[in-house]
Amino acid sequence: MLYQLYETQRALMEPFSDLASFAAKSLSNPLSPVGQTPFSQRMSAGYDLMHRLGKDYEKPEFGIRSIDVDGVEVAVQERIEVKKPFCELIRFKRLTDDSATLEKIKHQPVVLIVAPLSGHYATLLRDTAKTMLQDHKVYITDWKNARTVPLSEGEFHLDDYVNYVQEFIRHAQSKYGNCHVMSVCQPTVPVLAAVSLMAGRGEKTPLTMTMMGGPIDARKSPTAVNNLAMNKSYEWFENNVIYRVPSNFPGAGRRVYPGFLQHTGFVAMNPDHHAKSHYDYFKDLIKGDDVSTEAHRKFYDEYNAVLDMDADYYLETIKVVFQDFSLVNGTWDVKSPEGKVERVRPSAITTTALMSVEGELDDISGSGQTRAVHEICTGVVRGQQRHFEAKGAGHYGIFSGRRWRELVYPEVRSFIQSHQPAAPKATAVQTAPVKTAPKAAPAPKAAVKAVAKPAVKRSVAAVKTAKVVAAKAAAVAAPAAATPVAAKAVAKKAAKAK
Repeated sequence: MLYQLYETQRALMEPFSDLASFAAKSLSNPLSPVGQTPFSQRMSAGYDLMHRLGKDYEKPEFGIRSIDVDGVEVAVQERIEVKKPFCELIRFKRLTDDSATLEKIKHQPVVLIVAPLSGHYATLLRDTAKTMLQDHKVYITDWKNARTVPLSEGEFHLDDYVNYVQEFIRHAQSKYGNCHVMSVCQPTVPVLAAVSLMAGRGEKTPLTMTMMGGPIDARKSPTAVNNLAMNKSYEWFENNVIYRVPSNFPGAGRRVYPGFLQHTGFVAMNPDHHAKSHYDYFKDLIKGDDVSTEAHRKFYDEYNAVLDMDADYYLETIKVVFQDFSLVNGTWDVKSPEGKVERVRPSAITTTALMSVEGELDDISGSGQTRAVHEICTGVVRGQQRHFEAKGAGHYGIFSGRRWRELVYPEVRSFIQSHQPAAPKATAVQTAPVKTAPKAAPAPKAAVKAVAKPAVKRSVAAVKTAKVVAAKAAAVAAPAAATPVAAKAVAKKAAKAK
């Protein structure tokens, strides 16, 4: 019922939001008489803020059109490589006609970025993907809004997430022979499970795993998010935060954890911060600070765009990760697409190098939660493991913004490149030399004389034989109307030749 009430309220607010947007533009237009009235700028700012607080935020686009590679602008094309009911695997294909740049990017590492399915769209990692594209071939998981997935597609479980990741890793490996995988926040747990299962079966695993700000062991330095999940029972979540999708969406009737509840929870964690941010936006509009206002819009366009999660996936994540701690306790079983149940054993990973990244001020995944991955991946030798803490970075700072680009990314890039096989050296095409017969060594004079005599005799006989054959041929070839005199002459020549 709550979902229907929310949608009704949103539908009622939409025309007022549009009207506020119209008023804001009219009052800020210098060519409009209304825009020349006193306090017009302040009123415009108020209406603009009202519009943004009441509008519906749709899924943003990645919008990565081009990147800079060593001073050369390289075009980027977004394409869907694998399409699943609840997720699409997107590749950012780089295109350039600069031969030197093309040769450089041809052999760069392939990285699969597994985006979180925790209320926001994968576009939250736009800055992550754009930065990685400078030195890597990049794939990313683009999770779908569960309310847009029809019931006919079935349910989506945490096991399905793990199986999706395995399929995407195999896809990248089938095209390039190897790949690297990077998980941000929530997917650190299912990605570790996916690679563990592949290793346990003897499958080829990624060259490296980079785990960033994820709850591998949520018992360490628990945050407000962790405490909520730990202190409430499974039944409480099922009875209080799970609702059915209203009838005006393709996924009508599907049980979901609504995105608007997740968004409310995010805002409730730091209400003062968000209130100040909006007030600063109001003041920047009055001052005409276009740079600051545009930065605010970009952030909240992303932050306010949320998606619904399938109820089974959400509830199982709460239980496995935050209540039973199944991964670190070694009690997590995952069902494969074929129906086979397998135990997740991180110790089975031996050929994949491991890196963990944490933010010093992370209030989502506390200190030590991600680093705990090194304690359970006992099969990875110490020389292949690495940990990095980004000083002064919060949760979002480790994968987006200045600290990500200047502090974290250089470390991640160095780690990946240190485990990337060397590119094959280009070999020049050579034209095979024309073989000439070796000069024969001069024969002894005695041998030459011995061979020369019979050779001369054979030559004389051959000449005589040739003359006879030629004469006979001439006789045969003579026209039928030839005179008897001519025939006698031919016969006479033939006799002489004999």
